[in-house]
Amino acid sequence: MRLLGIDYGRSRIGLSLSDPTGSLAQPLTVLKNRPGVMEEIKELTRSYQVEKIVIGLPLHMNGEEGKMAEETRTFAFKLHEITGLPVETIDERLTSWEAHTIMKEAGLNRKKRSRLADKVAATLILQRYLEREKNAPGG
Repeated sequence: MRLLGIDYGRSRIGLSLSDPTGSLAQPLTVLKNRPGVMEEIKELTRSYQVEKIVIGLPLHMNGEEGKMAEETRTFAFKLHEITGLPVETIDERLTSWEAHTIMKEAGLNRKKRSRLADKVAATLILQRYLEREKNAPGG
């Protein structure tokens, strides 16, 4: 089962894609969050034969939801309506920090890290979900 991972942001949306077996996440692209972006995502789900979408839910460090989590849930609901695919959310705390750390350790400069951060974060979100599902009872 192929899954699409999303790191939702007000200006950019990072996307990642699992391999066909649903075991490994890889970076896909970054889209500008503008009118029509949901149709772009819908087209990507069709072309890659995606069966499920996973969106990172930005929770506060204490686990509570704020304004951004509410926006993300609204985006997830609309994306489900447009694509007809199941959409799940997963806690994304620290994924952006982790993405920047990984890229910094890989020697990428600040400009390159900034350009890649959203799709790397989307990859971490999706990989976290895949591992959770693999380790779930019956998974």
